[in-house]
Amino acid sequence: MLEIACFEITSAEIALKSSAGRIELCKEITLGGLTPEIEEFKFLKEKYLKPIYVMIRPKGGGFFYDEDEFSLMIKSIELFKKFGANGFVFGILDENNEVDLERNSFLVELAKPIPCTFHRAFDRTKNLEKSCETLIEIGFKTILTSGGEKTALEGKESLKNLIEKYSGKINILIGGNVRSENIEEIKIYTKGTHFHSSAIPSYEQFANDEEIRKMKRFSV
Repeated sequence: MLEIACFEITSAEIALKSSAGRIELCKEITLGGLTPEIEEFKFLKEKYLKPIYVMIRPKGGGFFYDEDEFSLMIKSIELFKKFGANGFVFGILDENNEVDLERNSFLVELAKPIPCTFHRAFDRTKNLEKSCETLIEIGFKTILTSGGEKTALEGKESLKNLIEKYSGKINILIGGNVRSENIEEIKIYTKGTHFHSSAIPSYEQFANDEEIRKMKRFSV
């Protein structure tokens, strides 16, 4: 499975027409992805059949949210659920950079029956195995991770370990500078089957169909 992270509508349309399995829709690439605009989502849902997972993140920076920000996350899930989101992507940490059991559980329950992915906030936690077990307990279907490192290639040892131990219970979605030139190496080493990329080549602004096709070929 190949998921393409799309930060604006041009990339979203390119990816939705491509061989990718689904997209993750968000905005603000410089902030690592925030909740997208509902009108853009509605436009894409009306035009394309491919699954669209929606990022639920009210601000950039860390992953600890105050009450107002958490309320915004609740409202966003309710809104995008109403208009047909195929999945949600979010992650809440506490003040100690550990998984917030109560708040994440609330949002997963709210989203049901729509599947939820815990994003790369996971890589900020101190013990990836413990965090993985917590997320399985909460009911997340997928974890997006680079294995606790800046890139998936750097974190390949941790990714391999997580996949060996937990892939039967939760999908380990490998992300973090995954590109056509390294996806085969990452796949062979980790035995991973789920990959995440923006598919934006160096010095370009938008997702690239040829890059997606290359990654798809190497990922299967």
